[in-house]
Amino acid sequence: MRTKSLSAILILGICISIFPQENQFPNVNVPLEKIKGIPIGWTLAGSNPRDYEIRQDDFDPYSGYFSSSLKSVVNRPLGYVTLMQVIKSDKYKGERISFSGYVKAKFVADWAGLWMRVDDVIGRPLSFDNMNDRPIVGNSDWVKYEVVLDVPMNSSEISFGVLLDGKGQIWFDKFEIKVVGMEIPVTDRLKNKFEETEPRNLDFEQ
Repeated sequence: MRTKSLSAILILGICISIFPQENQFPNVNVPLEKIKGIPIGWTLAGSNPRDYEIRQDDFDPYSGYFSSSLKSVVNRPLGYVTLMQVIKSDKYKGERISFSGYVKAKFVADWAGLWMRVDDVIGRPLSFDNMNDRPIVGNSDWVKYEVVLDVPMNSSEISFGVLLDGKGQIWFDKFEIKVVGMEIPVTDRLKNKFEETEPRNLDFEQ
């Protein structure tokens, strides 16, 4: 499994590209309204989304009639793809929130996961989790996953979505954002990040 640096994932959404599911080498100039496969209300982004396809799938959804799917379309995908949304944080300021959903995986060689990030007004991340420390890999049937973050009072936006990095395919369905109690532990990788105050093992003897 390739390891993603925290800083790289924190800039999700900078590289945005849209493509049709019929063509693995899409015309990036195709107007947004002509693109098929991207669910209403969602944006396709990532470091290299053209190595992947997005589609609506009516075979074995978790609930309802459809799920959505991200799938690599080249043998060695470079970079990752994400399906995401950005909302204002006003409704959730001061709260602890959960972003959860059901994911099914097939031949995921590197990793996949849900992610959520809370930013302040100038775009600095205040809390963040992308499941990189507990990734979705290999093959699995529908499993519920969850990320939990605090939304500080000085926050401005909440970004969230699902990502696929590398070869394979994931299906996802029944996402939900809700307020949870403070007894639910956060999965915040920024809050849980441990920083040393002194250098360690400089002679490599440990």
